[in-house]
This record gives sequence, C-alpha cells and structure tokens, in this order.
Amino acid sequence: MGKQKKTRKYATMKRMLSLRDERLKEKDRLKPKKKQKKDPSALKEREVPQHPSCLFFQYNTQLGPPYHILVDTNFINFSIKAKLDLVQSMMDCLYAKCIPCITDCVMAEIEKLGQKYRVALRIAKDPRFERLPCTHKGTYADDCLVQRVTQHKCYIVATVDHDLKRRIRKIPGVPIMYISNHRYNIERMPDDYGAPQF
Repeated sequence: MGKQKKTRKYATMKRMLSLRDERLKEKDRLKPKKKQKKDPSALKEREVPQHPSCLFFQYNTQLGPPYHILVDTNFINFSIKAKLDLVQSMMDCLYAKCIPCITDCVMAEIEKLGQKYRVALRIAKDPRFERLPCTHKGTYADDCLVQRVTQHKCYIVATVDHDLKRRIRKIPGVPIMYISNHRYNIERMPDDYGAPQF
C-alpha cells in the first residue's frame, strides 16, 4: 500500500489556550469580570428626540405665504420637459407668492450633468431663486434636503424622486410638491394653510 496523501488545510489557526484556562498560572490568568448591580432607585436616562415646537399635532404653524420651496435637481429637469415655468406654476399651485430655494448641492449636481442640461443650469441661476449655502461635505443633494427639512420645517420640498419622497413622508409637517398631468401638485398640504388666523 502506498502512502496516503494528506490534504493541506488552508487558513487553519493554531489551537490556543484561553486566557481563563486553568492550566495557566494564577498570575497569567484573566480575572472574571464582576457585574455591577444596578441601583433600582436610580433614575433611568433615555435619549428622546425633542418634539418640534412649530408643530401642532401634524399641523405646521411655520408654513405660510410667502412659501419657501426647496427645489431638487430632477424637479427642474422634469419642469423643462413638461414646459412649465417654475415660479409661475408654483404660484398657480399654491395661490400665493413662492420663493424657490436652491442649495449648493443641487447647483453642483446640475453643473455635473454637463452641457446637455445647460437650460436647467440657466434656470437655477435665475435671480428670483434664493441660494442656500451648504456646510457639509460632498454634493449628495437628497441627504442635504432631508437634513435641512428636519432642522427647519419652514420649507416645502419640490421633487419627483420616489426615494426622496418616501424619506420626506416620514418627517411630519413637511409638504411635497410634485409634477403630474403637466402641472404642479402638492401632497400633505392642509386646506387651511394661508387662511387668516382669528
């Protein structure tokens, strides 16, 4: 009979002693951890996010004319495709003065799209649009818009992006503007916004 070949095992580690093994000397052994008993009379501390003061249940008291509308990149592109004037169509939708706001991230995204989207860039540089500076790293506009809307609930978000819409729906009191049937529509906007308060 021939010699049986042993298959070599790759990535096998040497068997090592545990630091709590009884074969080790007392001084080399790892000491067992003692669990600290929790005091039942001590107060329990929890991190609870503070409820925004601008909301009365789901009603956002900060929203009112003139409306500040955060515009996403694809919203401008789809508006051009549908041949809609941004400011005029917003005013037709909300029956009030609207100030479109463009963040640095959205501007950077439009510039990255290149020569094909030069009309969108020209529209974004319109003096009627308000520019909002960004302080974070990177140029990912979705995170920027969600973060800004979470902190300041005085904006309406104009977007056609399904993922961004899904993220914004989780934030209470923030309406979404979108395009359907060649006109702007608003989602989650209560009827009595803009009505005089008595």
